[in-house]
Amino acid sequence: MSTSRAVRHSRFKLLALLAVFVLPLLVAWIMVAWRIGIPEQRTAHGELEPDIPALAQWPLAEPRTTMPEGGDWVLAFDCAGACEALADQWWRLHRALGREAHRVRRLRIGGAAQALPGEVVARWSTPPDWRRPGHLWVLDPRGEAVLGYSAGVEARDVLDDVNKLLRMNPEPSVKPGRQVAQQ
Repeated sequence: MSTSRAVRHSRFKLLALLAVFVLPLLVAWIMVAWRIGIPEQRTAHGELEPDIPALAQWPLAEPRTTMPEGGDWVLAFDCAGACEALADQWWRLHRALGREAHRVRRLRIGGAAQALPGEVVARWSTPPDWRRPGHLWVLDPRGEAVLGYSAGVEARDVLDDVNKLLRMNPEPSVKPGRQVAQQ
């Protein structure tokens, strides 16, 4: 009698162990196959921009010494019309980043207005075919385009995305070039 009880107990353990590993896989397969329980909301307001070249390859006329330094995120915007309003909007967004603002630089391409504080102004040497007037690009610290926003985008949407990018990519504890020599 005790042998059959031990066998039943062992079978129950085996079934419980299989259930722990197999049931989550079965539930995940059902969710994917029948689209049950999968959120439909978007996580980013901008569009992914894989076809945009790195910032170093942009056909800009200004000397590269005025470009934002590596290691910082860049908000680059093409200022074709209503340039002062656009520059002010992105300056205010930059200020709204608060203590994370030092991690983001602004690059305005075009416009005749004076540069706002913390802004780099450049011009196209030859407008590229991917250029869209009034467009905003968020570039990662390597200069690669991450997100793009069409003209007329809400600044609140861009702020949400930039805050999320900064939160998901924490600042390195020591930036290259700012290391203290070990003695």
